[in-house]
Amino acid sequence: MGLARSLFDSMPERDIVSWNAMIAAYSQSGYYEDCKEIYGHMCSVEKPKPDALTLVSVLQACAQSEDLRLGMQVHQLIVDNNVEMDIALFNAVILMYAKCGSLDYARELLNKMDEKDEITYNSVISGYMNYGFVDKALDLFHELKTPILSTWNALISGLVQNKWFAGIPELLQEMQASGFKPNSVTLSSILPMVSQLSNLRTGKEVHNFAVRNSLDCDKYVATAIIDTYAKSGFIHGAQTVFEKSKDKSLVIWTAIITAHASHGNANRALDMFQEMLNNGIRPDPVTFTAVLASCAHSGLVDDAWRIFNDMSTKFNVYPLAEQYACMIGVLSRAGRLSEAMDFISKMPVKPTAKVWGALLNGASVRGDVEVGKYAYDHLLQIEPECTGNYIIMANLYSQAGRWAEGEEVRGQMNKNKLKKIAGCSWIETNEGIQSFRAKDLSNERSEEIYEIVEGLLRVMVEEGYISNKEEFVEDLVCS
Repeated sequence: MGLARSLFDSMPERDIVSWNAMIAAYSQSGYYEDCKEIYGHMCSVEKPKPDALTLVSVLQACAQSEDLRLGMQVHQLIVDNNVEMDIALFNAVILMYAKCGSLDYARELLNKMDEKDEITYNSVISGYMNYGFVDKALDLFHELKTPILSTWNALISGLVQNKWFAGIPELLQEMQASGFKPNSVTLSSILPMVSQLSNLRTGKEVHNFAVRNSLDCDKYVATAIIDTYAKSGFIHGAQTVFEKSKDKSLVIWTAIITAHASHGNANRALDMFQEMLNNGIRPDPVTFTAVLASCAHSGLVDDAWRIFNDMSTKFNVYPLAEQYACMIGVLSRAGRLSEAMDFISKMPVKPTAKVWGALLNGASVRGDVEVGKYAYDHLLQIEPECTGNYIIMANLYSQAGRWAEGEEVRGQMNKNKLKKIAGCSWIETNEGIQSFRAKDLSNERSEEIYEIVEGLLRVMVEEGYISNKEEFVEDLVCS
């Protein structure tokens, strides 16, 4: 792109083809600000004037960057200059309004169109889904007499995004009954739902379908399967899918590193990270977050510092708040709370809730009330409706024997009309998914379940993982 722009800038005379080539290249490559900047330069010269192809590219850049102001100016230019609105330009206008949240106007424009295609409907359906208007998206979808596969995929992806899981199996059946077979986009869309539900059996069924239909080679499908297996506790299956993947892109490497990190396999995660580097794959911020998180859970402070410092010096990746939060987690979990606080004071970016949350959790683990209160006060300013912060601070006071202050925090929570959502977990059995809530006695085998939990807690105390059973129960209830 740099060479293309240099050549463009050196041209003594540019026609509409030259301008459109450069503007379209920026738009299609994701350089949206450059696209809009060069369009502004084009408008400042007398000739040539933007045509429909120019405007389609600029509107796409406005849509992706959610620049409603410029998008409306481009639309006004179309109206003022009587630019012929073919379906491509009409779709670009509708996409821009839908992406920028002007959903009613996007729908109004759709209704005015004489000729519509799947892109038209997909744009508005996706726009509704992105802003949480699932019912309106479903209504629009049901207006279609013969939706095509991409429209089905847009609807299913939106439902997963909004956690409307209940109707998805029926939609998949309806889609196949209409003659459409799930493709890689479909599978990539539904697998996050499977992973959120930790439903290993369904995950394996989707994986088998992918293998039978040669879709498992798709890097997005493979990545989604790795994530699903990891979240369902099947780390061996995740590793096997990774090893069989032929196209080991950064996304897949990051997925397997995250999988091992989430399972507490810090050394394995670090080994995979090094193997990735040896294969010439350059990490991005998401990769670094996964690696640093694994160091935090396993107390690998020196490794974390080395990797954090390498981000900018070796890989030219500058830390964001997410990576700073990971380092706070590393330091505070290791008991180095004063070092963590000093690190926060020197951060070049504003500390986020994740940063202060990591410090609060570290203080809770170490029983440091003063550091915990310091982090808690900042969290109250950022996310006063987060019940978890109140619970952790109240428990921290209680563990220190400062009962009155603990009750004061709980009272503050009640005053703000906040209620802790009961912790919930689930496990897959031969009888289906069994869900459990904190202090729940509704299961007919509750007595047997709690006997096993008691036994596990005794072993954990004996092995030194926790100092006493009550401390663990308090942490469990507020986690």
